[in-house]
Amino acid sequence: MKFDKQDLKRALTGISGILVTPFDAEDRLVPALQAPIVDRAVAAGVHILVANGNTGEFYALTTEEAETMVRASARHVDGRAPLVAGVGRAIGDACRLARVSAEAGADALMVHQPPDPFVAPRGIAEYVKRVADASGGLPLVIYLRNDAIGVKAIEALCAVEGVVGVKWATPNPLKLAEAMAACDPDIVWVGGLAEVWAPPLYAVGARGFTSGLINVWPERSVAIHAALESGDYPEARRLIAGMRAFEDIRAQEMNGTNVTGVKAALRLLGHDCGATRPPSAWPLTEAQSAMLAAFVEANGLRRLA
Repeated sequence: MKFDKQDLKRALTGISGILVTPFDAEDRLVPALQAPIVDRAVAAGVHILVANGNTGEFYALTTEEAETMVRASARHVDGRAPLVAGVGRAIGDACRLARVSAEAGADALMVHQPPDPFVAPRGIAEYVKRVADASGGLPLVIYLRNDAIGVKAIEALCAVEGVVGVKWATPNPLKLAEAMAACDPDIVWVGGLAEVWAPPLYAVGARGFTSGLINVWPERSVAIHAALESGDYPEARRLIAGMRAFEDIRAQEMNGTNVTGVKAALRLLGHDCGATRPPSAWPLTEAQSAMLAAFVEANGLRRLA
């Protein structure tokens, strides 16, 4: 099934599940290990799946590996939900990956914020325009991790033809409100800081949220989303409290255990997707491992077949 722009915008108000990238013991890609993760996420009702996001260790992959993973993710998703493909790094790599993602069948692109130390706010807009041109017309979602570029720059990004959404990954609800007021009201604003930050960003007007939890416990993510959509904030807070330990582990060591926590949990659930690559932390410390094991046991998380 192919999703049009309106389908995508509706889905963006749901859960954007960021898929892990599996490796073997020799640090080689094993794309097939992603398939059961996708199957369970789709069965649970996750609305969008994302290849080559940060939980997928995008910056630890070569461009060729990222191409392999978006093709694999497209096969695994198989039209059951919209697939968003992350693109970024050097502009040539971003445009190349945009073309490959479109050919693979991605329904939209998520444009990572350039990590270059000399980023100009107006240069980011040009970066996004070139990616848009290379994509052949795919809808774009801006991944914003640094709101210091200013509201005018964010407004310019949202004005690029093809941009339909912004993944707001900065803990600044007031700046989010300011940006939303300045931009096209048709832009979909997605909470980009996972479940824990979803309630305050929802309160401002963002809809939907990103999730790495969907790799291990998609049912809880879907329940949190349902509570927020119904306006039941006490229930959303209760459900988030029950998975908070998982996000606390991921936030340690300057967020250096972000993907480590996900892959360690998958290993505990009998689905080993390998280690994370440096500069991510691997493995978890003894204290972190004990905390994760207690979380898995306390919540009765089921093994992934």
